[in-house]
Amino acid sequence: MDFGRTMRLGLALLFTCLAASWAQIAHAQANLVTNGSFAVTGGATSFQFGTYGPYTPTETLTGWASPNGYNYVFLPTSTAATGYYGSLTLYSSTTTGSPNTFNNASPTGGNFVAADSDYGTQPITQTINNLTVGHTYQLSFAWAGAQQTGFTGVTTDAFAVSLGSQTFNTSTINVPSEGFSGWMNQTFNYTATSTSEVLSFLASGAPAVPPFALLASVQLVDAPEPGTLMILVSPILALAGIARRRSRAPVVKEQVA
Repeated sequence: MDFGRTMRLGLALLFTCLAASWAQIAHAQANLVTNGSFAVTGGATSFQFGTYGPYTPTETLTGWASPNGYNYVFLPTSTAATGYYGSLTLYSSTTTGSPNTFNNASPTGGNFVAADSDYGTQPITQTINNLTVGHTYQLSFAWAGAQQTGFTGVTTDAFAVSLGSQTFNTSTINVPSEGFSGWMNQTFNYTATSTSEVLSFLASGAPAVPPFALLASVQLVDAPEPGTLMILVSPILALAGIARRRSRAPVVKEQVA
């Protein structure tokens, strides 16, 4: 067979497979979470979005709910959050007298959620639709531990994270008095058992002085099937094999009469 023609056919197959594979990967990487960055509408002030107590927020947190939860959403431009008990701030570098380097922003400089880990604890939830039963989904998020200003003492923080009936727990971290743990990245894999399942983040911690668990950058994607990688790699391996055999073929020299 003509080697040049074989290579052309191989390259055409490779490009076709690459296009199909990248399309599948791009689809798998689409975030299934609505408003994973915790963007707010209606204003530019940090606020309690959980409906703990007779408090009705004047702004909304699209996609998320926390009935009866003492949970807040913070904007980098607004260090004080309004809520049931008035104004609430966290120890940060933008708070007078803070000893830590927290800049009141998510790792990307955006909004974040602060959930009281010991008081009014209720999950932060969102219903995820269009899941495929039996598929594996990868959840990733950033989280941290902090403390409300006006209180002192070492605290602990953790999150229990559920998708449907599956629950995984982060590690439990110790946060120094008036301190900040620093942002940490976490990834969990879930297998869907229904086409619609509730994604839930429940903070826990101690003691009531009070600790706050922070959450940001939530993303849920359909993990690519293992076969996708083979579809991507197989044509490359095939072409490499052809080229290797071609290079090893004996060279026949013509004899000059």
